[in-house]
Order: sequence, then structure tokens, then C-alpha cells
Amino acid sequence: MESLKKKQQRAGQIFDILDPLYTEKKTALEYTSPFGLLIATILSAQCTDKQVNVVTKTLFKKYKGPEDFIKAPVSELEADIRPTGFFRNKAKAIKGCSKGLVEMYGGKVPSTMEEMIRLPGVGRKTANCVLGAAFDVPGVVVDTHVIRLSARLMLSDNKNADLIEKDIERLLPKEKWRRFSDLLIYHGREVCRAKKPDHDRCAIIHLCPSSGI
Repeated sequence: MESLKKKQQRAGQIFDILDPLYTEKKTALEYTSPFGLLIATILSAQCTDKQVNVVTKTLFKKYKGPEDFIKAPVSELEADIRPTGFFRNKAKAIKGCSKGLVEMYGGKVPSTMEEMIRLPGVGRKTANCVLGAAFDVPGVVVDTHVIRLSARLMLSDNKNADLIEKDIERLLPKEKWRRFSDLLIYHGREVCRAKKPDHDRCAIIHLCPSSGI
């Protein structure tokens, strides 16, 4: 079994190799405020960032803040976000989150994990995404790509996203947490895809225990 120290060294090498290969942008979602990013992140579940950006371009002209989402008839909001998929659940999450923001924080998006996850419809993944991009708060964003790559790279033995988050936090200094999760996301989209990893294009294949190399 690989020791924690060895795993930390390997994670550091993976970071150093992938870091120059991918954009420095913390998210591909387009937004102009923390609230806009929060809504866009909720919409991004099971949907591409590109499609979310198409929807929010019109959505944020119609809905300016949480009060607008609260007032909107649910059927109308569902129709507005339908192209992102799972529109009923997302409309419910957006309305609940908007109501929570107004009632608990005066309509302002909070800047701590503890406050963020009190909001209906907001889990640690969404909170880390918003906190990291909007407030530069260190955190590991664990999406489907990070779950897949953390298993393939044997950085975590867990399947639960919250436990994977804690495992990755142990491997790197705090200031690298967000960037490392972004690198895994970008690499997962471009190279280490779910159905067929592109080993020929993988710059970290020699550091991947699952590759057989």
C-alpha cells in the first residue's frame, strides 16, 4: 500500500505537470456576481458549462437577484431553465436557495462554507465552486470528473464526494486545493474521459497506477 508521504509526492508531481497545460480560469461558467455564479453552478449539475452559459445569458436579464427568482411562478422558471435538464429539481433548488439568501443573509451570498451549506439546494461542491471563484476561499471542488480521476489515480479509496474532498486536502497545501481540483476537471474533460481515456495524450500516465504503465 502506498504511504501518505508517497501519495503526497505523486499528487505534487501531477499538479506540477498539469498546471501549465490548462487554463487558469477557476470556472468556465460566465457570471458577473457571486449570486450569478451560485445560480449558474446550480444549473451546471448534469449539464455542460457551455449550455449553462447560453441559458444564463438570457436568464440574468430577466432575473436580477434572489427576489426575482422568489417571485417567479415555478412553471415559468422551469421553462426558462429547461435546456439545462432536470429543470424541476433545479427550479426548486434555485427558489429555495434564493429564499434562504434573503431570509438569512439579506440577499447577499455569504463567504464561508458554514454559511453557504445552510442554504437550501447548496452542497459542498456548489459551495466550494462559488467560494473559490468568487471569494478565493481554498477548497476542493468534487464533481464527477474529480471522483473518477481520484479513483483512477488512486488518490482516494472513497466514493463519497465529501470523503474524497478530505482525502485530496491531505495531499496538497491549502493554496493548491482549488487549482488541483480544477486541473483534474479539465484533464477529465479533455483526456481522461469516462468511457475511453486517451492514454496517448496523457501527460501523467506514468503517475497513474490504473494505466498499467
